[in-house]
Amino acid sequence: MKILYGVQGTGNGHISRARVMAKALAHHHIDVDFLFSGRSPEQYFDMQCFGHFQTRNGMTFITENGRVSVAQTAKKNLMTNIFSEIKQLDLSGYDLVLNDFEPVSAWAAKQQQVPSIAISHQAALQYPVPKQGTSWFNELLLNRFAPVDISLGCHWHHFGFPILPPFVEVSASRGDYSHQILVYLPFEDADRIADFLAPFDQYQFFVYHSTKPLKKGGDNIHWHGFNRDGFKQHMSQCGGVIGNAGFELASEAMTLGKKLLVKPLLGQFEQLANVAALQLLAAAESMNTLDSAVLKRWLKSPSPKPIAYPQVGDALVNWLKAGDWQHPEELCLDLWSQVDLPENWHKRQ
Repeated sequence: MKILYGVQGTGNGHISRARVMAKALAHHHIDVDFLFSGRSPEQYFDMQCFGHFQTRNGMTFITENGRVSVAQTAKKNLMTNIFSEIKQLDLSGYDLVLNDFEPVSAWAAKQQQVPSIAISHQAALQYPVPKQGTSWFNELLLNRFAPVDISLGCHWHHFGFPILPPFVEVSASRGDYSHQILVYLPFEDADRIADFLAPFDQYQFFVYHSTKPLKKGGDNIHWHGFNRDGFKQHMSQCGGVIGNAGFELASEAMTLGKKLLVKPLLGQFEQLANVAALQLLAAAESMNTLDSAVLKRWLKSPSPKPIAYPQVGDALVNWLKAGDWQHPEELCLDLWSQVDLPENWHKRQ
């Protein structure tokens, strides 16, 4: 079997899921090529596991001050040559296209009639799972941005639907240092983050961000450019995580039993839906602005118990090899039977 795996590159969550799958595919000796779109080639990092991967411009979202900018997003995407990229992508040597919300490979597969399977969090949102901020445009985006033949979504809870558990690979927890907090708010201005955290000087904040604040912040704030190994180390030992409402970051926090405070990227439908699910499950605190009162309350809250999600990647590759792709229900049921969900989640469906 020869596979092309298309991955949306605008967020690190899609790439994190692809890393889990890359390891599983290699373990099963599956021949796979990777294609990433949505950011410039030089902006990808720690990509060794993907070998000689391809990149395309694809489509992306532009953010300003913690919110999706509709005008800038439209301007950026009108300047891309996505239609040419779709037409020029030759899939004649592939038996299957796997897709994580990546439009070039999805549309090329549709046009060239190559079987395609979505493996994404967005695919789970096609079911009536918890959501907020829904609109006809969001529904159109979910269904037409990266169309596929078969959709396999993943979520923190199955909510009674054939949905996979999260694809999670984390370093073992090195303890729970409650005074150490990991912060990943890539869409927020660095100076605003510094002003937000500085008053809480009894805590140490490890902030991963592409820039540093212009003015000197408190000594309790430690700034890091994004480094996967350093990030995983701080994740394993921190007492809690402050981040946007991305799916993979929250999944990693739940797996390690780290309390979670999220600020969704406003205007981003997926993150708003994630907040709705987290609130229903009582799995995180949320804020729409950098709210000091919410942070103060959250810092004093206890940590949850870890959730041991199964190794989804290996099970999924075995399912792909079996070839019965129209019936994922048994795969989903088997994987969820291995998960000991928190007691208060059992009625959340």
